Amino acid sequence: MQGFDLEQLRTLAAVVDAGSLTAAAPRVFLSQSSVSEQIRKLEERAGQSLLTRSKAGVAPTEAGTRLLAYARRILALSDEAFRDLHGETLQGELRLAVTDYFRPGDLTRLLGRLAESYPQVRLHVSILKSDALRAAYAHGDFDVGLAMDIAGTSASSSSSVARDAKARTVRRESLAWLGATGMRLVRNEPVRLLALPDTCSLHQFTVALLRRRRVPYVLAHVASGVAGLQSAVAAGLGVACLNESAICDGVTRLSAPHGLPALPRVAFQFLPGRRGETEFVTRAREMLATHLV
Repeated sequence: MQGFDLEQLRTLAAVVDAGSLTAAAPRVFLSQSSVSEQIRKLEERAGQSLLTRSKAGVAPTEAGTRLLAYARRILALSDEAFRDLHGETLQGELRLAVTDYFRPGDLTRLLGRLAESYPQVRLHVSILKSDALRAAYAHGDFDVGLAMDIAGTSASSSSSVARDAKARTVRRESLAWLGATGMRLVRNEPVRLLALPDTCSLHQFTVALLRRRRVPYVLAHVASGVAGLQSAVAAGLGVACLNESAICDGVTRLSAPHGLPALPRVAFQFLPGRRGETEFVTRAREMLATHLV
């Protein structure tokens, strides 16, 4: 019988997305050895190598890239057929607001996969600062909002926690002091801080933390968005406080940075549903929570 095994195709997609067999294992609820066996069988079926392996992880070969494109379409169609036969098809327009700190290097790919899996959902996506996102969501400008909450800030105060009691956390990350690859801080010199505008909650948190710990700093550069901030860090203009998924080419975590205080973790949360929202919005939020992890 010709054709490919669905679960092997699903494993291939998970491995490519995760970057390694080990990281893919929990995504497909298998052990690392089982993932390796699935890929071996798939390569045997394909008759050629699908992945290249190195210390940095795995990457698809030319054949792997071609098969992956088919795999995503096949898996999306399979999932759509299952939802349709179980009365779970989603159809409608959804206004989604996402904080600009959420997986900046992966968000476009994740949204593309959503479009493949849910072709009858039309997404209108806005990328906003978390505080602006919360305000706009409170005014009804968006159906679903994914914001960032920083432990120990006003966003985590008792009143805010009560406000967001039903917020669903979909991802947690550590904050880190980031600099250009090879960068070293100079003792007794003010930290050259790079940040987004002061309307950004992470900017406010970082400045307040440095002041509270009496760490001298100068605001060396203000970027309009995370991509600009990443570029400024990579160019060696200074130091930024960012979440882990913002680490990119040319940017690295500063190891034991001299004089800089420890940083908390952040949580990315879907803001709680409004009273009286439609069933479509509720189900769409659950769908997003499953896919944007």
